[in-house]
Amino acid sequence: MRTQSSRIDGLGTTIFARMSALAAATGAVNLGQGFPDTDGPDVVREAAVEALRGGANQYAPGVGVPALREAVAEHQRRWYGLDVDPDTEVVVTTGATEAIAAAVLGIVEPGDEVVVLEPYYDSYVAVLQMAGAVRRPVTLRAPDFRLPREQLRAAVTPRTTAILLNTPHNPTGTVLTPDELAAVAQVAREHDLVVISDEVYEHLTFDVPHVPIATLPGMWERTLTISSGGKTFSFTGWKVGWASGPAPLVASVLGAKQFLTFTSGSPLQPAVAAALRLDDDYFADFRAGMRARRDRLCAGLADVGLGVVVPDGTYFATTDIRPLGFEDGLDFCLRLPELAGVVAVPHQVFHDPDTPLEDNPGRPYVRWAFCKRPEVIDEAVRRLRSLRV
Repeated sequence: MRTQSSRIDGLGTTIFARMSALAAATGAVNLGQGFPDTDGPDVVREAAVEALRGGANQYAPGVGVPALREAVAEHQRRWYGLDVDPDTEVVVTTGATEAIAAAVLGIVEPGDEVVVLEPYYDSYVAVLQMAGAVRRPVTLRAPDFRLPREQLRAAVTPRTTAILLNTPHNPTGTVLTPDELAAVAQVAREHDLVVISDEVYEHLTFDVPHVPIATLPGMWERTLTISSGGKTFSFTGWKVGWASGPAPLVASVLGAKQFLTFTSGSPLQPAVAAALRLDDDYFADFRAGMRARRDRLCAGLADVGLGVVVPDGTYFATTDIRPLGFEDGLDFCLRLPELAGVVAVPHQVFHDPDTPLEDNPGRPYVRWAFCKRPEVIDEAVRRLRSLRV
């Protein structure tokens, strides 16, 4: 009797579930999984309550409620000057994770090659494997984690059909520059590739702008832009995301998505619509507050003796653990709750699983989440001081 499909061979349990369970079991401070420890704006939460009480408790349209699709279109115009049709060029999904999965399943054929920036969020590996696609990793390497343009160009073959892009980039915190994006766009245009662009941290960049690749010449017609309300508004448990782009690509996402969740979050969708329409002060204050937490954690990690890579975006900082005498990030993170009462996530799990451990460029690096209250960050740093050699 077969009990498991080859589509999920080797995927195991996501590292985020493992490390959060470890934090809960040991009482460790959880700087691993990327979720804030405070809720987002009261006005957004109250909009969800109002929707619940107003009867938004049955199935929403599979493509998403009109109010949210309209708000996404307004958001793209307001921030990036993109003209998006809310009726045909936006689809609402159960978080960005489903949007990515539905995009891959709806566009990529088995055997197609997909270029992916490595290290990459673990769901990318899973969905590409389930779709029968072939990963073509392009590695952002420490300490600067910049795009290697020649490696990008070399990764494309006649079997390549898509680029799975992520900027601002998780886990490194890199925000691709306009020049780097132009290099990606040139490759996509030359080889007639679709770009699936994960931009969930679009409003979390520090001193550098986020530029959607869809705004570059010749890229709108070949780009699916994915985002969500979880990171921008600190409601990660709501799992409300979306994809926007040209109608044929959005239709392909919907074609797969309708047989995954069909729809979800009926009362949450109008609340996220209200969030997207918050004034500029909200976004500026949110960014400034997260930047202060970034600086607080990075300073503390440096004081502990770790080699810190300060991120330009997201809410994750990376450290080199070798200055404290450690070599293997996974072993370090599994021991860290006992050693110091803190949980983090190793970079090596974000690299291609076919790479031998000794060759894994993420092996000595660890990701830490700074989307926590200042007192939680301070407590984590206090505990980590016990690691000093």
